[in-house]
Amino acid sequence: MSATTVLTLDSVRVHRDGKDILGPVSFSIAAGERWVILGPNGAGKSTLMGVLSTHIFPSRGRAIILDQEMGKVDLHELRTRIGISSAALVSRVPDNEIVKDVVLTAAYAITGRWNESYDLWDESRAVALLTTFGVRELGDRRYATLSEGEKKRVQIARALMADPELLLLDEPAAGLDLGGREDLLSRFAEFAQDPNAPASVIVTHHIEEIPVGTTHAILMKNGEIAVSGPISSVVTSEHISAVFDIDITVTQEGARFFARA
Repeated sequence: MSATTVLTLDSVRVHRDGKDILGPVSFSIAAGERWVILGPNGAGKSTLMGVLSTHIFPSRGRAIILDQEMGKVDLHELRTRIGISSAALVSRVPDNEIVKDVVLTAAYAITGRWNESYDLWDESRAVALLTTFGVRELGDRRYATLSEGEKKRVQIARALMADPELLLLDEPAAGLDLGGREDLLSRFAEFAQDPNAPASVIVTHHIEEIPVGTTHAILMKNGEIAVSGPISSVVTSEHISAVFDIDITVTQEGARFFARA
């Protein structure tokens, strides 16, 4: 794997209950690239993200993430280098957790502040990230009291807390109203313009939720990759229609994509 490669999956399969629920899947992501994974329910998107986040082990094949091969390294140490926002992770956040602590605890790849210590740099970074995503004033609130849109912003700030080399966002705009979605996409697109921003992978069901600046796309169907490559060659009427089994017209306006039946 080259110095610029962030991850490589080589013929990865995940086997459950007598059948493959994922794979074979093979692709690589280079530093600076921004990927989106699209597909219908049951296509294997969440399982693939589970592999990328090191929380699901391949039944077969090789998963090399940040130059470390799963099954041959200390995963706790590796996970501190990966920023994650997902429903599964958020479900582990204690109901009474303070918003600032939701972000801070990512420095140790844990949820729920206990007796670990944080220095001034940690505190400052947490506040800066909350500011970047427009929720600084909520730092002392209980996380459970936030709106869905506010929670999404806090989740992304948390995912970036440890200055990750790989950022994984599972449906970051799900459940948001139109205004909330557009505000979040705008903030993320602005952040992604930073040349030091980590390589990223976003999962979504809707092409309208693809942030500006996304460079590559994967379309999944029946646990396999149907199409992958540069985004403009993947997110097309032909490919989207084939994956979702319905005639869909895809249009591109500037750097945004839209779909209609």
